[in-house]
Amino acid sequence: MAAPPEPSFRRDEPSLVPGGDGGFPQPSGLRYEEPAPGRRKGRRIALIILAVLFVAALAYAVPAVVMSGKMLPGTTVRGVEIGGLTATEAADKLRDRLAGEASEEMTLLAAGKRYEFEPGKAGLEFNVVDTIDQAPSDFPNPAEVWRAFTGTTELEPKISSDAEAMKTAVAGLAKKIDLKVREGSVTFEGVKPVVVTPRDGRELEREAAVAAITDAFLGPAKEVRLPVSVIKPKVGAETVKKAANDAGKALSGPVTLTFAGKQVQLPVETLAAHLSFEPDSSGGMRPVFDARSAVASVEDKLIDPVLAPRDPTFQIVAGKPKLVPGRKGKGVDDERLAADVAEMVSRNGERTIPVAMATVRPRMSDAEARKLGIKERISQFTTPYECCPPRVTNIRALAKLLDGYLVKPGETFSLNGVIGQRDTARGFVPAPMIQGGRLVDSVGGGISQFVTTMYNAVFFGGLEDVQHMAHEFYISRYPAGRESTVSWPEPDFRWKNDSPYGVLVKTSFDNNGVTVAFWSTKRYEIESISSERYNITPFKSATDSGPNCIPMVGQQGFTIDVWRVFKQNGKEIKRVKETTVYRPELDLKCVRADGDADASQ
Repeated sequence: MAAPPEPSFRRDEPSLVPGGDGGFPQPSGLRYEEPAPGRRKGRRIALIILAVLFVAALAYAVPAVVMSGKMLPGTTVRGVEIGGLTATEAADKLRDRLAGEASEEMTLLAAGKRYEFEPGKAGLEFNVVDTIDQAPSDFPNPAEVWRAFTGTTELEPKISSDAEAMKTAVAGLAKKIDLKVREGSVTFEGVKPVVVTPRDGRELEREAAVAAITDAFLGPAKEVRLPVSVIKPKVGAETVKKAANDAGKALSGPVTLTFAGKQVQLPVETLAAHLSFEPDSSGGMRPVFDARSAVASVEDKLIDPVLAPRDPTFQIVAGKPKLVPGRKGKGVDDERLAADVAEMVSRNGERTIPVAMATVRPRMSDAEARKLGIKERISQFTTPYECCPPRVTNIRALAKLLDGYLVKPGETFSLNGVIGQRDTARGFVPAPMIQGGRLVDSVGGGISQFVTTMYNAVFFGGLEDVQHMAHEFYISRYPAGRESTVSWPEPDFRWKNDSPYGVLVKTSFDNNGVTVAFWSTKRYEIESISSERYNITPFKSATDSGPNCIPMVGQQGFTIDVWRVFKQNGKEIKRVKETTVYRPELDLKCVRADGDADASQ
């Protein structure tokens, strides 16, 4: 039922209003009227609204006051309830509950393997303060109070990261995950082409990996998959096989070079040593021939040495290096020869190639030579011989060819690459060499003594040993475990000038032995430490009546370890161990067919 309207008054003439037992006078000018029904209803609604607003204000204000200064009820971080706690209490609880999780190792998946990852070392930390700062602060607004009663507030944990530490950690991961693509190629075992099958490579996508690790940190995932790109080789296996087949045809015999009525042959071994293949723009492989190196050992047979170019070098005068300037000269046009040989390989074409001459610059300029830092002797070694069997002739011939040779910084010296196949035209003669456990005559035999001498100059010069092979059995004139053999085309003897300075090779010899000295800028003092000989094995005895028999003195086989110790200012920097195993040397006696010992022994 609606409430009655309130009475109202208006001014009018005086009158008498009858009462219960008679009339009584009313104030002059006033008259009582009942309120209109509509006005009474509006006032009632306004009162109701005010009442509702008052109740709502109380419903917000009371819990807001209670919640002020604390986390709203229903607030969680990674499932940890922190509602109703002060910021300090919430921080303590989060540290207690999530700190252990933050320090746990993460398991990362990449290329089918699992890797353990320590987030703390990568600069990842759970930032409690920034996490709590996401919660409403001070006095909550009505929406926040409503959410506190009707729902939950999930705060995402905030993470602090050290960009450099993460970059370093991911780089370390990449070293384990990355796999360099292997391009297909053709190599040679002697003169036999060998196919190197191409293989996919892979590479960790580092920036994406950083993002994946960071996103997963403190997350529910137990394992994180990292993005890895697959790198495809430029050519397929079938293309490489075809290139090897072309190489096999090209190495069916030597190539003859002709110029002005002169000719010289590039042996099959030389072709193989300087032939390679690389991908071309059409998806195939094209032959590449290093003509400059290939003709180095035969060029003087086609052109007068007086007209040939000369590299700058140094002479040692009064114990100091003095520059001997280089010069331009006439030489084989190596670019044209390289193209002609590549054409021959591709099409199995004509094996006689006319060469053209061109003005050839030396390998380096005088200015470059002056900057090489060649100022002092960094190593020297001598091995003895008895004068003067044919092998000594070969040692001296090699020493003459290499005297004054300059090896640039970063360059790898290859004895077979620089000298080529030994021949009589350059002074080499037949002499005994070890082959298959026996001594046989070969042109250039005995030069392993020079190689051993140079190997020790490399050893004590602190330079990088790239390839050396010890003799099958021990030879007493060499230091055990510090010697090397060589043959054509393999095994080669190679070392790298891994210094920022040039290395000048100086050789000398007399009737007692050969010496190799290296001149450069000294970096290390080198000490050699050898173990005792162990795994001693006895030798066997045999006789041979063949016409090519060369007697051998039997001796035991053994194993020995040698350490190269690098020092600077007397302090050890590093040491490198080399283990050498020697087979026992056969005790071979050469006898005549009638059974008597050969009197020539």
